[in-house]
Amino acid sequence: MKIGIACYPTYGGSGVVATELGKNLARRGHEVHFFSYALPYRLNEFLENIFFHEVEVPQYPLFKYPPYALSLATKMAEIAVHEKLDFIHVHYAIPHAISAYLSREMIADQHTVRIITTLHGTDITLVGVDPSFMRITRFGINRSDAVTAVSQFLKEETERTFEPKVPIHVIHNFIEEHPLQEQVCGHLKERLAPHGEPILVHLSNFRPVKRVLDVLEIAARVRRKLAVKLLFIGDGPDRSLAEQKARELKMEQNVIFLGKQENIYPFLTIGDVFIMPSALESFGLAALEAMSCGVPCVTSRVGGLKEIMRDGITGFTAEVGDVETMSEHVLHILQNPDLKQRLSRSAREYAFDNFHVDRIIPQYLALYESLQS
Repeated sequence: MKIGIACYPTYGGSGVVATELGKNLARRGHEVHFFSYALPYRLNEFLENIFFHEVEVPQYPLFKYPPYALSLATKMAEIAVHEKLDFIHVHYAIPHAISAYLSREMIADQHTVRIITTLHGTDITLVGVDPSFMRITRFGINRSDAVTAVSQFLKEETERTFEPKVPIHVIHNFIEEHPLQEQVCGHLKERLAPHGEPILVHLSNFRPVKRVLDVLEIAARVRRKLAVKLLFIGDGPDRSLAEQKARELKMEQNVIFLGKQENIYPFLTIGDVFIMPSALESFGLAALEAMSCGVPCVTSRVGGLKEIMRDGITGFTAEVGDVETMSEHVLHILQNPDLKQRLSRSAREYAFDNFHVDRIIPQYLALYESLQS
């Protein structure tokens, strides 16, 4: 099959999933064409069967805002015709589903292409429900040939908010094995925690919904009883607030801000507990990635996290904002080595048993094939 994939190239779950999906499809012999305004995050190496098409937006004085959605639609149409694409699979509804619809209409008399839209979260729970976008989001969903959501929670939110005319298929996000060098991980841990302190880890795009200040509050409470290091991976609008909060808590010597990292897995692997206190997660890919590295998680009990977190198996959960309970969970794990070892083993097993790439990719392929019949 020949598949076009449109996604945002920036640091975030939808771009990660789209890129990893494309790479796995290419490894299985399918031809994959990426569309975006920049090279997608994690598409940083040559892979056979993968092609990237940069979407260039004209800069004319007439345009107050660059018309990216129209440039994207034009590029999709051009490549769909010349490369005979079977599908255009867009990740994140706005504007990608609308651009795909326009491209399909432009070339209807030349070539038939099917549109699959994957909903990832804020395209439904935040952007899509904005009055400025709600009608067009519903239109993009309903004009797709197939629609998927990354969790049962997101499917139900989409149906409740938009009342779509098309069925929503749940296909969860996925993880795969990443070979790690013990020597590299050992060196990292020694550099970041030279006195053998346990390492707490948080990975996100630092948006307000991630509640990074809660991560600091949790770490501060833990530090009253146990010396720990806190490792932040990622970047975003709340990073400066987090840095200021670390100084206010007098923790700046024990908090490490790594910024964005191309390869997150060595840093996750050296963690002792992963913390995700988000106000909302449509899935919680970062927590799943931590679980795949054998790191117990302490998270909020919301949205799609309830589909990947199992109390006492993958870690522990608490209500949003309950930093006291979350800090108690972290301490309980760190102060009980046998529990930590059991959680580490069972978190990894649960992640791979339920969300391994070899379980999820066939679901996408089956969906593609159903549209060809």
